[in-house]
Amino acid sequence: MRVHIETYGCTRNKADAEIMEALLVNAGYEIVDLDSADYVIVNTCAVKDPTENHMRKRIKELLDAGKKVIVTGCLPHINIEAIDERVSAILGVKSINRITEAIELAERGVKLVDVEQRGIDKLELPRMWKSKVVFVVPISEGCLNACTYCATRFARGILKSYSPEKIVRWVKEALAKGYKEIQLSSEDTGCYGFDIGTNLAELLDELTSIEGEFRIRVGMMNPNHVIKFLDELIDAYKDEKIYKFLHLPVQSGDNEILRKMGRTYTVEDFETIVKAFRKEFPELNLNTDIIVGFPGESEEAFQNTVELIKRVKPDKINVSRFSPRPGTLAARMPDQIVGWRAKERSRYLHRLRLAISYEINQKYVGRELLVLTHGEGKKGGVEGRTMNYKEIILPEAPIGEFVKVKVTKATATYLMGELITSSL
Repeated sequence: MRVHIETYGCTRNKADAEIMEALLVNAGYEIVDLDSADYVIVNTCAVKDPTENHMRKRIKELLDAGKKVIVTGCLPHINIEAIDERVSAILGVKSINRITEAIELAERGVKLVDVEQRGIDKLELPRMWKSKVVFVVPISEGCLNACTYCATRFARGILKSYSPEKIVRWVKEALAKGYKEIQLSSEDTGCYGFDIGTNLAELLDELTSIEGEFRIRVGMMNPNHVIKFLDELIDAYKDEKIYKFLHLPVQSGDNEILRKMGRTYTVEDFETIVKAFRKEFPELNLNTDIIVGFPGESEEAFQNTVELIKRVKPDKINVSRFSPRPGTLAARMPDQIVGWRAKERSRYLHRLRLAISYEINQKYVGRELLVLTHGEGKKGGVEGRTMNYKEIILPEAPIGEFVKVKVTKATATYLMGELITSSL
């Protein structure tokens, strides 16, 4: 039996896809390209309404083309009614260990639907070793927040942290296989360990004590958790094995909107964290997220967000228009913002973001930097990451190595450079 896997969304979904692929291969299934596949697994994302619509369309396209489709990922939890009834099986994010069973039942004409929330430990499941440079390690699943707009928590549930011992074991195995970058993944890495008597800083200390030349990229963390152990986290970040990269979503620069969002921190908390990190790491690569058009967002509230961005000047801003998701409190709130106004605000912030990013990136031109090369760039050349996780494109370079480069040009979204030395 031949299977093709399509994965959408976050790094957690990519890790889930590698688990399913390993289970299938171990059971004797062949992983193939789309044209050759008997079954297509669509590992879905449904964080926003446009994403859900894309998932709907893709599933229908595959079914209309005569493919047998199995749907996994977040969509089954968030809006199972959006899934075409012709699919062969539906599995939630905590049922992926049943993927081979789903195909076996489908072959007998039985449709398995399992979206139960259960205590599955994904670090006990096998993984396919795909890239030879970057390895994603899930450190927990679920979160401790109750954001009024978020439907992902319906899929991933309440925080379940994986044991530090298992995480260390996976990291050591990846390094032994030659991987050079470890990406710690979770819905919110900032609350890792709160349910098992530890925290992210303690985990990072354990991981950086592992011998070898490698780097760790820490995934998104929310301000309300980070501020609880800020000094400890900054101390952990001082190790050279950790990229000086911080993904800290603020979502709004207005405290009243943050309250309506259920974010449980203030703009001042966010700025306190940023200032503390930048004091220790002046070249911190700060990424943040903004939602525009949230219900009740007045022009004054939006301008508060604009002023925050101008003060803080993040390296990158992920701007999203508010999208009402099924079952969320925000979807039922009064004072919904009309689409054209949200789009107008989104465009303004996007232009501001590009201007700020371009200004920051220009400061790198002419400098010599250490870079870890990842692989072929989407538009040619070799893509790599600096030690603060800036993307850089090189004309040529060995893959999966730490190399010294000179930055020759900068755009708003990436750097360009040339190879000076490598370990080859």
